[in-house]
Amino acid sequence: MIKVLAACGAGVNSSHQIKDALETEFKNRGYDLKADAVMVKDITADMIDNYDIFTPIAKTDLGFEPKIPVIDAGPILYRIPTMAKPVYDKIEAVIKEKGLK
Repeated sequence: MIKVLAACGAGVNSSHQIKDALETEFKNRGYDLKADAVMVKDITADMIDNYDIFTPIAKTDLGFEPKIPVIDAGPILYRIPTMAKPVYDKIEAVIKEKGLK
């Protein structure tokens, strides 16, 4: 299973929209992907080490450098397929590059 951490300022709405969009899109693409949604302020280095990909809604200073790929997922929130597709394609490229399953 591919594990993705989605994050936004409050961990209530935007990150959950990203989580749902990623799980739906990657199910359709044939991947077993699970995403969790959290508040940016709650992310620690130990927490993020449990994930394969980090998808914040915008460039985020966590106070440490994540060791996993970081992909800005903010464009997914516009719900415009042509804006979301490049994000999905970047995530899929990382999945293939890292051999994630």
